[in-house]
Amino acid sequence: MKAIKYLILGLFIGGVLGVAAGVNIGRDKPVLSNPFEDNRVSSKMKDTGSELLRQSGEAIEDAGKAIKDSFE
Repeated sequence: MKAIKYLILGLFIGGVLGVAAGVNIGRDKPVLSNPFEDNRVSSKMKDTGSELLRQSGEAIEDAGKAIKDSFE
């Protein structure tokens, strides 16, 4: 009876760890990372939007410098 108890406990713990590792693999993250980390689409969009805004600002600055240099 004790062996069955340990077998069921081992299967349960193995299942929980397997699901956590599977979630990480499905999200293209390292296997041992936190599966409960907030990786919503909105946070990814916010990061991408910030990067796009920074790059467009740099492009505008470069274009302004090029126009300024052409008049000199």
